[in-house]
Amino acid sequence: MLTSLQPAYGGYTIARDEKVILIKGAIPGEVVDVTIEEKKRDYAIASVINVIEPSEYRIEPTCSVFGMCGGCQLQFVAYEKQLMMKDEIILDSLKRLGGIEISLDPALSDLVWHYRHRAQFKVSRNGETGLFRESSRDIVTFQSCPLMNHEINALLQKIKEGEITRNLSEIHVAVGDSAVVFLKGKNYDRALPDKYRAIGFSGVMLDDGACAGAAYTHFDLNGMKYSVTPRTFFQAHWSLNRKVVDFVVQQLLPLAGKKVLDLYAGAGNFSIPLAAHADEVVAVEENSFAVEDGIRNRELNNLKNCKFVRTSAEKYKIKKKYD
Repeated sequence: MLTSLQPAYGGYTIARDEKVILIKGAIPGEVVDVTIEEKKRDYAIASVINVIEPSEYRIEPTCSVFGMCGGCQLQFVAYEKQLMMKDEIILDSLKRLGGIEISLDPALSDLVWHYRHRAQFKVSRNGETGLFRESSRDIVTFQSCPLMNHEINALLQKIKEGEITRNLSEIHVAVGDSAVVFLKGKNYDRALPDKYRAIGFSGVMLDDGACAGAAYTHFDLNGMKYSVTPRTFFQAHWSLNRKVVDFVVQQLLPLAGKKVLDLYAGAGNFSIPLAAHADEVVAVEENSFAVEDGIRNRELNNLKNCKFVRTSAEKYKIKKKYD
């Protein structure tokens, strides 16, 4: 029997019993029975087998495969408590690793369910589609995911029903004003693009560079135009992302006469809105697909003062002063 004390990265909480024990499935303050899954030199990893004194924040997970699928870690915790736990993890990490002690403003929040505009599904050798089991390459299948928006879930059903996953290993879906998909695999049916467009995708990209239909989808980024291909990372919780971008821009204003350096810039999620106010923005990004998207986003918004540099943040040499 252990008392869960504080949250830790990875969905764990910390308890102490001769040495540190990382518990999977507990909320800070709960008293739980656990089973030890793995012993390390300085700590052990355990999972909850019985909750003796449950937290007021404990809820029933929404997803039918929670605990098997590796996509979620805290669905048994009320959303407001999840935010509190994540704040505590950030503050502890800054203090412990960087010697930095700060306070945090309340976390921005938005939709809790059906918010994801991006999905990366895995495909098994026999064509089953789902997500990886936690710490495994095994695939957990499901009919729908409560985090994906309704259009992605509907497309997933059509993919399953159409039996169009043979010889694929991954299916990357992005949904903005339209749905686009990137298919990764070997020796797959060359007619797949037509089959995927027939079930509702406006564009299909293959890992050999071929593309049928639209290569990218569009989003509104607080009044600015933003587009990405399904090969590029972007913030999946788009409505929350818009809030975050607006908050950052407002915190940095006024930017007239200022030079801005954006590291790990992606496709310009911050660079593009900042370029609307600053004299100059340099966006540094290593991923070539993201850089291509960023350049297109710059052109879509008629920005002449935003430069994308393809290199890693670690290798980028700062040759002038930024504000």
